[in-house]
Amino acid sequence: MSHKSRGINAERDLIHKFWSQGWAALRAAGSGSSKYPSPDIVASNNVRKLAIEAKLTTEKKKYFTGKEIQELIIFAQRFGAEAWTAIKFYHQPWYFLSTEDLEATKSSYGVTLPLAQRRGLTFEEIITL
Repeated sequence: MSHKSRGINAERDLIHKFWSQGWAALRAAGSGSSKYPSPDIVASNNVRKLAIEAKLTTEKKKYFTGKEIQELIIFAQRFGAEAWTAIKFYHQPWYFLSTEDLEATKSSYGVTLPLAQRRGLTFEEIITL
């Protein structure tokens, strides 16, 4: 299975999780390839709206590009949503981190498993905030 296919399947997994808990969610096909900012996933429960940039990795650290985070923040502000990143490390649950909780570098934002475990929220926590 290609890297892209695994990422798409991971995003679909999150969509199913949201729907199973009474939320509405959709995957923005082609996110990152449009001239307009668009997150990977938009989810809402009629009270809260989440704009999510999601990553799947088998590595010890994963990076979000500066552009991905900038566009996530812009979209969330214009849409009236909360901006979140979601990361799934190999054999781990999904972790959700605010953009402020990521480790900023010159051109990107990184997250390690220990950082995700320390600062991140699990799926169950993100839907009950």
